Amino acid sequence: MNSSTSLRVRLPVLVLVFEVVMIILFSLFVTYDDNANARLQNNETNPMENSLYRDYPYFADVQVMIFVGFGCLLAFFRFYGFSGMIFNFLTATFAIQWAIVIQGFFQFYYDGKIHLGVINLLNAEFACAVVLISFGAVIGKTSPVQLLVMALLEIPMFSVVEWAVLKYIRINDAGGSILIHLFACYFGLGVTFVLYRPSLNKGHSKEITSYQSDILSVMGTLFLWVFWPSFNSALTLKGDDQHRAILHTFIGLSSSTITAFALSAVFNKRGKLTMADIQNVTLAGGVTVGASVDMMISPVAAYVLGIMGCTACFFGYRYLTPFMARHMRIQDQCGIHNLHGLTGLISSTAGICGILLATEETYGPSMYQIFSHRAPPVGHPKLLELQKLIPGLKPGLGRTAQEQALYQVAAIFATIAASAVGGLLTGMVIKLPFMASPSDKDCFDDDLFFDVPSDFDRGHQALMSFDEKSQMSSIDTKEVSKSV
Repeated sequence: MNSSTSLRVRLPVLVLVFEVVMIILFSLFVTYDDNANARLQNNETNPMENSLYRDYPYFADVQVMIFVGFGCLLAFFRFYGFSGMIFNFLTATFAIQWAIVIQGFFQFYYDGKIHLGVINLLNAEFACAVVLISFGAVIGKTSPVQLLVMALLEIPMFSVVEWAVLKYIRINDAGGSILIHLFACYFGLGVTFVLYRPSLNKGHSKEITSYQSDILSVMGTLFLWVFWPSFNSALTLKGDDQHRAILHTFIGLSSSTITAFALSAVFNKRGKLTMADIQNVTLAGGVTVGASVDMMISPVAAYVLGIMGCTACFFGYRYLTPFMARHMRIQDQCGIHNLHGLTGLISSTAGICGILLATEETYGPSMYQIFSHRAPPVGHPKLLELQKLIPGLKPGLGRTAQEQALYQVAAIFATIAASAVGGLLTGMVIKLPFMASPSDKDCFDDDLFFDVPSDFDRGHQALMSFDEKSQMSSIDTKEVSKSV
């Protein structure tokens, strides 16, 4: 192995430093929350009212998405299956640990401690999803050291933006279209812009899939597809809001899936299906309904949003991704701009429309729970009337629908700008020479960082044989043309 990419010192030292820092932070700041603290339980405590039973099913579903869904989906390259799955495993595990601490200071910190419960883990997994989406832009071109450092920097940047947007701009974004999908997308594009490799625009001999790798990747798609309703509904208000979120997500995914099959067949010159479309485009509906997923948008709107997201995602893969690589120095390896950026923008626009169209006639008094910032402020006479109808309703900011829509627009631009700048800065850091970055020749190759089995070598030999035959064929063709 080339000493410049050896992990023997770099990875253990980096992990050791991370673990020492984590032990110090956990020992100083992390304690149990009220639902996990034995000292706060007594004979009047009902164990079945513990938040575990409310939050754990969603946590478990998102766990499957993070480790199985993303892991399998990223194993689509023929010679990069180990790296796609295992680097996902490594990065996700660290990102969740790190997010527990960083998000904890912003969201769960009081009395000098971060109070830890399952809800912290769930929030940390959403932050982890941000990192893994960004990972898709640089897959195959980065080392595990670079990915860990990328997670180290992205989690705090995301946590600050999330805190600032939710605390000061105050938006509705139940499915994370703005704070998760748009942030992750433009952060990843910022990183890959800095890591631009001109030679990869011409393609790479190992940038190919195989029958087995495509099947594994589709398995990842299926896991993501099945559990996406939990992802979109996990942090919504319990009851009818969460119920709508699940319904809308399933409807959006269903319509985007059948649309993807139709588009794939009609735009294939031989009228066949393309596996890349099935692996990615089918998921677009889950993102497109995200910002309005808990609103009363109607089932037909969710269906149409699924179709719109799928169509934008499909044509993005087909035309926009190559254009960005050739003319904008953005090599988006997994097409995250299509599945998360374009669909995130459509979703955010739909959310704004949902806010503008929301009326008490449609929602009843619960409108001021769903759009909490439109609730009357403290001391307003209407607040007391509403609190009689909805006990526990909290005072809001008294915003109009138009005002809230403008705040949504501000959040979109602020998130995109902050994430893009953060991505550019992170790219500069992980481009430093000691980060074990693979050479252009070694990209998309498990052999660089793994002990691989013997049949992996046979695969390489078969590929080399194919390349040699192609070169010979090219030479023969040239000779024939010369003789003519």
